[in-house]
Amino acid sequence: MSSPDKPVLKVAPCDHAAAKYAVENWHYSQSLPVGKTVKMGAWEGDKFVGAVLFSYGANNNIGKPYGLQQTDVCELVRVALRSHQWPVSRIMRFAIKGLRDSNPGIRLVVSYADSSQGHHGGIYQATGWAFVGTSGGATEYMLNGKWCHSMQIQTFVRAGKVKSRKGLQTRKAGNKHKYLYPLDEAMKRKIEPLRKPYPKRAGSSSVEHSDSIGEVGGSIPTPALNVNKV
Repeated sequence: MSSPDKPVLKVAPCDHAAAKYAVENWHYSQSLPVGKTVKMGAWEGDKFVGAVLFSYGANNNIGKPYGLQQTDVCELVRVALRSHQWPVSRIMRFAIKGLRDSNPGIRLVVSYADSSQGHHGGIYQATGWAFVGTSGGATEYMLNGKWCHSMQIQTFVRAGKVKSRKGLQTRKAGNKHKYLYPLDEAMKRKIEPLRKPYPKRAGSSSVEHSDSIGEVGGSIPTPALNVNKV
């Protein structure tokens, strides 16, 4: 995609090394999620500006509330972008288009905005996701200097990388705002009745349809799929 005042935008698959670099440098978590991921890179001209990552996730029941199998649902787990010229919403739309075109069995994308990081989901609101509620903070464990979700620790234990979660420092994570993005008309009809009013950014007087780079990318103002250039 091109614009007279912006470089050509390309959203396409990127390799593990590029995704790892983007997450470690441009996302507040500074870590790749555990498990198989779909990695979509973003370029403005010849400049790599980040990655959008999807995953089936560690939760086997992620699709159960919506009558779906785990393989019918994926989670948007990272939007890791450096300073860039195109809106985050445009990059994310193209990444989802690539996901849908190359994985026609996927019917729903789930994502969470972490209130402990000051996030309310402005980017999801800007792109029309359905907000369906807020969950209490899960338990996180300190491992190798980083806070890990309990499901990550479970995965490490099963793989023999960690003996046990016992003895690890713990904390309660912040509340998570849950958003859904249906990928077909039947799923849209099922999800729409679940939609709730969007949460506001802390301290705001009205809902902000933000394209905030910092919210999704991390502290900097702010790759599987066989997808062609978009």
